[in-house]
Amino acid sequence: MKKKEATQREINPFLYSDTNKRYHTYDYYLRNTFGTKCAKISLDAGMTCPNRDGKCGYGGCIYCSEHGSGDFAFSAALPLAEQHRLQRERLRGKWPTFQCIPYFQAHTNTYAPLSRLRELFEEAISLPDTVGLNIATRADCLPIETVDYLAELSERTVLTVELGLQTAHDKTAALIRRGHTYADFLEGYCRLRERAPRVRVGIHLILGLIGENDEMMVETAQKVADLCPEEVKFHSLYVIEGTEMADIYRKGGYFPLSREAYVNMVVHALEWMPPETVIGRLTGDGAEKSLLAPLWSKNKRLVLNEIDKKFYHDNTWQGKRRSKLF
Repeated sequence: MKKKEATQREINPFLYSDTNKRYHTYDYYLRNTFGTKCAKISLDAGMTCPNRDGKCGYGGCIYCSEHGSGDFAFSAALPLAEQHRLQRERLRGKWPTFQCIPYFQAHTNTYAPLSRLRELFEEAISLPDTVGLNIATRADCLPIETVDYLAELSERTVLTVELGLQTAHDKTAALIRRGHTYADFLEGYCRLRERAPRVRVGIHLILGLIGENDEMMVETAQKVADLCPEEVKFHSLYVIEGTEMADIYRKGGYFPLSREAYVNMVVHALEWMPPETVIGRLTGDGAEKSLLAPLWSKNKRLVLNEIDKKFYHDNTWQGKRRSKLF
């Protein structure tokens, strides 16, 4: 009788996985933290950004839509409780029951007076079935009084603060009109680490930024890995209708990464990440109606499957290269 071959799941060498995934998935983290299905509930607080209102620039980053990454949230004109209710109803088609993590995603969600932030975040953690809170912001929008409030809030809920970095290269940051340097990012990151040690810190990175080559993308991943954040999110650079990137793309000034190149870069970047770092996202969701490129990003499941195949084919996993450093 022929011996049954071991499955990819059974031979998976990666510690933080109970599937065939060779990286630390957000689903694995949620299941092992809360013991049940959890869903992030996108909320729009009606924030702006210092890169839009003139504090450090106007118009935002050259790739950013008018919604500031909040394309999938309901209108900020609706009360938070109503946004929350509508999002939950939308998700019930996928899962009959789940716990909720309110997620302030659009624009910069610490860029407001502390009194306003308290009002928003206290209401959010009181919403039905809430087990945590995620706040997306910029590292240059973390004054001491705000960080101290976040530290206090993290004592009462599982708080994740997501910091948009995108690249560690100042030349690229200037090209995309990011409005801060890597040193600015590190200043805010370290302040958050030192004054709010219970906060889970996430870092956002974009692969395929204009003007960057493979070596630059790997260098950014290595620098972020050395910070040992609790979470990292990756996605490719999207060309969205109505942005400055759209004009550059149409004039032939930008060529997106191919799907194969993106998959290869994701796997290589993850080889440098600490195994404990949760990977909150490996490919994103550009708004379908306004997405110009790359069109392959519309098939999220295919991209994730190709990443899994690459890990298995190369017999590698998250943190494999990093483990050789210690």
